[in-house]
Amino acid sequence: MTVELREMVLHAVGVHKAFDGQPVLRGIDLELYRGQIVALIGSSGSGKSTLLRCINLLEQVSDGEIFLGSNDITDPRVNQDEVRRQIGLVFQAYNLFAHMSVRQNITLALRNVKGIPAAEADMRANALLARIGLADFADSYPDKLSGGQQQRAAIMRAVALEPQVLLLDEVTSALDPELVGEVLELIRDLKSQGTSIIMATHELSFARDVADWVLFLDQGRIVEEGPAAEVFGHPREPRTREFLTRLLG
Repeated sequence: MTVELREMVLHAVGVHKAFDGQPVLRGIDLELYRGQIVALIGSSGSGKSTLLRCINLLEQVSDGEIFLGSNDITDPRVNQDEVRRQIGLVFQAYNLFAHMSVRQNITLALRNVKGIPAAEADMRANALLARIGLADFADSYPDKLSGGQQQRAAIMRAVALEPQVLLLDEVTSALDPELVGEVLELIRDLKSQGTSIIMATHELSFARDVADWVLFLDQGRIVEEGPAAEVFGHPREPRTREFLTRLLG
């Protein structure tokens, strides 16, 4: 019998976070394996975005540990800039630099963070833009792109650095409904390429279809977790059933 060995890319152990004494995360445990999508679902204010910000070290945990591979990245001595090179984070607001072309937005970190020569960085950016159908917009500025195009470019800017983990924070919530599908298709493609992703999302049908593992958060706690088919198809906890019924019917 063959035993599949999975590489754990990131895991969080007992993560707590409070702001001004008000708990936002209450003992979160999470595991992410190579090539896996973990979906965080829950109402607004449940702690999803805060958890992603703690993983990316934009927020300091109040207690608990987060490991990238075998390295404790919550250790105060850690080089936070080095960690962030390995953990890409894309927000619901596209955050593209308005004064730079789409290509320049992608090449900026390649040149300044990875030290890649400008010509090679341009070639990489062109290939990434071609991959998402934006090759003709390489020299355009972000305000000439639709919201869906801007979000896809923002995701590829993060992917360009080849991070070990990609964090997606409600990347479709600011989009018009007809533009959501093109961003979700890109996420589906990234998974097929083996990208390890943690995504906070309200797109529950997409999470059900694409995620490998789902965590339902409520008031900073994991109420229920498991394979997507189980959480969506046979939720064990009343709070999970209530949430899914309200949003999915």
